[in-house]
Amino acid sequence: TPPQDWEEMYNLTKKMRLARPAPVDTMGCDVAADKTLSPLIQRFQTLISLMLSSQTKDIVNAATMAKLRAQLPGGLTLESILTVEPAELNSLIAAVGFHRRKTEYIKKAAVILRDQWGGDIPNSIEGLVSLPGVGPKMAHLCMSAAWDKTMGIGVDVHVHRIANLWGWVESTTPEGTREQLEAWLPRDKWREINWLLVGFGQTTCLPRGRKCGECLLSKGLCRAAFKGDTAAKRK
Repeated sequence: TPPQDWEEMYNLTKKMRLARPAPVDTMGCDVAADKTLSPLIQRFQTLISLMLSSQTKDIVNAATMAKLRAQLPGGLTLESILTVEPAELNSLIAAVGFHRRKTEYIKKAAVILRDQWGGDIPNSIEGLVSLPGVGPKMAHLCMSAAWDKTMGIGVDVHVHRIANLWGWVESTTPEGTREQLEAWLPRDKWREINWLLVGFGQTTCLPRGRKCGECLLSKGLCRAAFKGDTAAKRK
């Protein structure tokens, strides 16, 4: 059953999100592709952005994507990734977390896309998670952003943390959070909730130093308000 007051909490959070822009709005993976290029290349760039994004802030990811587009011969395409030397790719993405591992994943994934997917990215969750370095969160976000098909909720650290904080789910893993949210959240909100909670987590409900005093949910709707690691407590 849906949590009590969830619609009011959702709508108030949306109001706060629209009033306070977040890094994800202009630098998130769903806006990372160059919209002047073909849909095929845009889908590839979306996938690469997602593969780079884990353990990496949006601002760093966006700068790294811009660097790849500018410095790879012919821009950021499947062909340029297939051609580039691993050491060169590693130096281009050096600012992101776990860049050596991601270099390996991206090079391997490019060969799989060429040999098994006709040069495009997979158009299913199963196909996407079969690629090295792509987990369920990335796959769900990629289906939404690259194919405009929402198959499930993309649960990142912010969605996982805030949904548990609010008592909307009781889960120790992002996958558990996704399954529990999908069990009751209306399907027309599945794509938006990632945008909603990632941005809310970047601007108001921060991982450290939550700004409960500025939050519209702190007057009786949020069970975690002013408890634990809030900005007010740290002053």
